[in-house]
Amino acid sequence: MKLIIQIPCLNEAESLPATLASLPKQVTYFDTVEWLVIDDGSTDNTSEVAHQSGVDHVLRLPHNQGLAKAFMAGLEESLRQGADVIVNTDADNQYDASCIPDLVAPIMSGEAQIVIGARPIEEIAHFSPLKRRLQRLGSFAVRLASGTSIPDAASGFRAFHRDAAMQLYVFNPFTYTLETIIQAGRKYIPITSVPVRVNGPTRPSRLFRSTPVYIWQSIKTTLRIATLYRPLRTLSWVALFMALPGVIAILRFLFLYVSGDGRGHIQSLAIAGTLLSIAAIIAMGGLIADLVAANRRLLEDIRSRLLRGEIERASSVKRDAQVRSPST
Repeated sequence: MKLIIQIPCLNEAESLPATLASLPKQVTYFDTVEWLVIDDGSTDNTSEVAHQSGVDHVLRLPHNQGLAKAFMAGLEESLRQGADVIVNTDADNQYDASCIPDLVAPIMSGEAQIVIGARPIEEIAHFSPLKRRLQRLGSFAVRLASGTSIPDAASGFRAFHRDAAMQLYVFNPFTYTLETIIQAGRKYIPITSVPVRVNGPTRPSRLFRSTPVYIWQSIKTTLRIATLYRPLRTLSWVALFMALPGVIAILRFLFLYVSGDGRGHIQSLAIAGTLLSIAAIIAMGGLIADLVAANRRLLEDIRSRLLRGEIERASSVKRDAQVRSPST
């Protein structure tokens, strides 16, 4: 059994050595533990520092593509390197690496294929009260959208079984954290969480410039993902929201008309007609989007099968090479 610990990096030459120093080289359940650094187009010497620190694999992207792309590139590279389980952690040493055995335990016991490390949000001193409330609210929204019970949706400390990793593909360009949970719920991939510890902050977050930006991006991300994976349900609620005032306007006009006071209230019918027409267009858009989503699920399945075949062929070639090497 092989475990690969992957670390997406962008200009992390200063913080990476401390993060790597805390990572284990032996973990219960696994015969081999390897490290993978994904250099997301860094302009400093992140890749060189990774090599000097004894990292087993360094994947350097040609230019900065964002955290989500770096995360996905890491998953695919880990699978190509023969990982049975993949642990993702941050380069700023936010997460306590000694919790990795706890993180992979539900996968090894067969309880889940994805495990999220739940941080002690209420105990983290550098989290402001506003940020704590936003974390709770965001995780609640993701639980509703995904049908899961993950308490810390924004945590990047997580473990993936190889079968789950092959099924994931992140569309959002900013972050993978929310979308992978919603995908797991949508695809019925067993997912759970375990409590983990965190280290003190080493630098400010680079993902979002400020709390308002974080809020806005989180709202956009959640709505986009909900529409992407459950378009009919999401757009039906939007259509209902638009249609309800229209129905109320019609009922108001009918009440006034029956009461003998309908003259002069034709504007209620005009407003109602407009709102109901918009609602009908949105509902039709939901039906079309649902058909497109069915096609996307088929393409995701094809991608997963192709990736699995590629990995199995690579593993077969590697085994054949190892068998032939003693006789040469």
